[in-house]
Amino acid sequence: MGRLSGRTAVITGAGSGIGRAASLLFAQEGASLVIADKAETVNETADMVRAAGGKAAALVGDAGEEAFVESLIGRAVSEYGGLDVCWANAGVSGGWTEFDQQDAAFWAEILRVNLIGAFLAVKHASRVMLPKGRGSIIMTASVAGIRSGAGGSPYSASKAGVINLAQTAANEFYGAGVRVNCICPGLIETGMTKPIFDGARARGNEDKIGQLNPLARYGLPGEIASAGLFLASDDSSYVNGQAIVVDGGLSSSHPVVRRKR
Repeated sequence: MGRLSGRTAVITGAGSGIGRAASLLFAQEGASLVIADKAETVNETADMVRAAGGKAAALVGDAGEEAFVESLIGRAVSEYGGLDVCWANAGVSGGWTEFDQQDAAFWAEILRVNLIGAFLAVKHASRVMLPKGRGSIIMTASVAGIRSGAGGSPYSASKAGVINLAQTAANEFYGAGVRVNCICPGLIETGMTKPIFDGARARGNEDKIGQLNPLARYGLPGEIASAGLFLASDDSSYVNGQAIVVDGGLSSSHPVVRRKR
């Protein structure tokens, strides 16, 4: 029996990267899935799940729009009869726009997707979970939400908000049995970070990606998916309101350029 056998999970941002890795892993562990992404590639993820013997329904839409999030949760209920896990993983980076070139609209869009989208997932998932007295809600934050140096200002602020949302929402559901946590990935090779990796490979210095953390390497989507599986399963039954950092140790210090031993 898999750790998620008999359970239903919703995962956003499932068209690539962390969301795709999580979809494949959760299905492997027995979950029935409803997955979403703004990109049509979410259908490819669903095909991969089904090819491996799993169950997945795919929807294309914007995880920052309330009507879509509500329909996504509703689909889980109508398709599989309930909801046990919701992972609000969808997000945008905003790139590295110079601070004085940013405007309110730029900030608003990043906050809409990254933070308000996470709030909407918590809101609508909890409405299904609270009457049952159990459920796990996961959000993708970032080490950028912990301190400076891992992303642009609006992205970092949005992820700091996600970390705080995990803490406050966990307390909003006091005594209800619904857990809310987030994961703070370090540098992971995903569609969002593709420009970083493409640039490094073009320069021939791919081996330097991730050199500032003690493991001296970048992370893989599957490593974040594994942390998500822990939070989704009963293995984390006493973990609530936490920001789980998965970054190779990057946030354990103020990074400096180090020499290998």
